[in-house]
Amino acid sequence: MFRVMLVEDDERLASLIVEYLQAYEFAVELVPRGDLALAHFQSNPPDMVVLDLMLPGLDGMIVCRQIREISKVPILILTAREDSYDEVSALEQGADDFVSKPVQPRILLARLRALVRRIPNANNATNSLDHDSLQFGALHISRSDRLVHWREQVIELSNTEFKLLMVLVEAPGKVLSRDDILKKMRGIEFDGLDRSIDNLISRLRRRFDDQNSEKIKTVWGEGYLFSPSAWE
Repeated sequence: MFRVMLVEDDERLASLIVEYLQAYEFAVELVPRGDLALAHFQSNPPDMVVLDLMLPGLDGMIVCRQIREISKVPILILTAREDSYDEVSALEQGADDFVSKPVQPRILLARLRALVRRIPNANNATNSLDHDSLQFGALHISRSDRLVHWREQVIELSNTEFKLLMVLVEAPGKVLSRDDILKKMRGIEFDGLDRSIDNLISRLRRRFDDQNSEKIKTVWGEGYLFSPSAWE
């Protein structure tokens, strides 16, 4: 898990970013003022920094320069300003990337993951992160803590629903028969009468607004197929 120091005074935006990134295996610490950022950075060194430019106490550009003078940690700048001069200035002060507001969480996540790949000795941790997480469009699944997010909302699944979902997502685009699914979930064979898998499939479809069976398709006479391209 990578630690992010978020320096942002907009409470609503900060809350959104914290909640979203923590769902994707980032630990986020919030600093609401520019004049508190350097001391917090020094006492709790993060793996990367997400830094607003317009901050109370001290301008974000100065904070960026202060951090860069003592550390090579990746710095991503957030700003509502539309002047390209800010982007050039931030990069000259040592920032690694730049995202304009309003922030789209998925874009921010992608940029941070790109920064993670630049961190020395981070390959093992990144591989672990990728192995633990599965993502198809707006669907994100964390194996280790059994968290499922769909369109940025937590989806509460029962134990059997989660097991079935994992069986399906681990074979994207492949038709799985009821026999295949039962063997993976319970280690038993399909007896031709058991309707539990059909009932579970119906429950999963309701959880993910899949009334038209586009995300989890029925292949008549064969079984079910998880469509990886339908989860937007």
